[in-house]
Amino acid sequence: MGLQEEFEEHAKKAMTLPEDTSNESKLILYGLYKQATVGPINTTRPGMFNMRDRAKWDAWKAVEEKSKEDAMGDYITKVKQLLEEAAGSA
Repeated sequence: MGLQEEFEEHAKKAMTLPEDTSNESKLILYGLYKQATVGPINTTRPGMFNMRDRAKWDAWKAVEEKSKEDAMGDYITKVKQLLEEAAGSA
């Protein structure tokens, strides 16, 4: 299985993460996903009253130096980690 296929498989698995997954973890996944699928951030930072979108923007901005392949690899690793933690606490 190639990196792209594994990434897509783990993107589907990420949808099954428990609802109590921390916002910090969700933001990390969001930033890595956007970096892997879109590339470097291409929008302006949302205003300070739009905290949700601003946090998402910041998460993406934090990983903008990663290559597409590195972002995919890190995303896969993070999803695996979160799934293992969820299985361990179940």
